[in-house]
Amino acid sequence: MPHSERRFRSGRKEVIIIRKNANKQLRDDFCCYYALLGNAEEAAAKAGFPGESALREGIGCLRSSGCRKKIAELRELMTSGSEVLTGLKRLAFGSCKDAAVLAFADELPPPEVIGKLDLFNVSEIKRVKGGGVEVKLFDRLKALEKLFELENTFSDRDKASGLMNALMADAEEGDEAEDQ
Repeated sequence: MPHSERRFRSGRKEVIIIRKNANKQLRDDFCCYYALLGNAEEAAAKAGFPGESALREGIGCLRSSGCRKKIAELRELMTSGSEVLTGLKRLAFGSCKDAAVLAFADELPPPEVIGKLDLFNVSEIKRVKGGGVEVKLFDRLKALEKLFELENTFSDRDKASGLMNALMADAEEGDEAEDQ
């Protein structure tokens, strides 16, 4: 049943509760975007705060100890190194269809449409003199090379860790044999 059709004993208090729940959702979204972007105004705008008050709302969220704690938790989750691998995989294997849509559009789409495009693989966008748009993409081959290097680094680290564990196990067994 939609909220507007409900009848509450104390309608004003219920509206305040609904508003608080909506505000909590905005703050939660802000925390996620801020953990990812590190920019209060941009995170607030992406979370859904009005553009004209996004900076003020973002700073207000950052003043909240609950938001700061949630942002710290989210950042800790995201700093595992898998973020780098994921980004490189998106560069190497990701779709460029939204960039092509933008490049071949007869006229520049409105900002709300551009905001929804996946332009992760785009390194540069320029307006050319003839009225068109020049779109440059990141180099997929370089991304693949970096992915290969990282995979080898992780593999070497795992091998070294396995060797150290085996050596430590042998040393512990030797100590136990000497004690007997």
